[in-house]
Amino acid sequence: MKSIRYRLIEFILIFVITPISFALEFPIWVKLLIGLGGFIYIVYVLLKVEHNKFKLREHINWTQFWQRTAIKFVAIAIITSVYMYMVDDKNLFIVVKTKPNLWVMILFIYSFFSVYPQELIYRTFFFQRYESLFRTNGVFILVNAALFSLAHIFFRNTLVMFLTFIGGILFALTFKKTKSTLLVSIEHAIYGCWLFTIGMGEMLGFPS
Repeated sequence: MKSIRYRLIEFILIFVITPISFALEFPIWVKLLIGLGGFIYIVYVLLKVEHNKFKLREHINWTQFWQRTAIKFVAIAIITSVYMYMVDDKNLFIVVKTKPNLWVMILFIYSFFSVYPQELIYRTFFFQRYESLFRTNGVFILVNAALFSLAHIFFRNTLVMFLTFIGGILFALTFKKTKSTLLVSIEHAIYGCWLFTIGMGEMLGFPS
């Protein structure tokens, strides 16, 4: 399962064909089965092939992580706040103001049941399986971000594709530096929860 040919086929099936197929019209239960089967396969490979122990890394520089994340969050918060104010001001903080209980519930569900699986697939699995196939880090990071964006093609929204591409770059850089699924999941959750909070949740598939 570690041969280059096998990994290339795996790469195309999981990160290209499957996301594109989800943008097509066929029963949702079939898509759920495909997604579940793919996730089980990924966890199996991480455990049995890559021998991932799913342990918290030692010597994590939490201070540096929070400083870097805070700087990026402030920039994201300013840009998205200006965007919402100018383009869709009626939905600015709409869920927080009208459905605070739903807001809290979605933040919890999203952080634990959406973010972590995404990072397990697109950072932990992706990096361990395919990083050695690329000659330069820059190309690898861009490919990872592009495929992360492709995973959101079923939204059929150009802005979503752009935001997830930028997010993919940030998350890939964080994982490259820290090698921690936990840290990159925390960062991902912070940005995603903010977008829902600011009022961009409907566009990104959050219940509203």
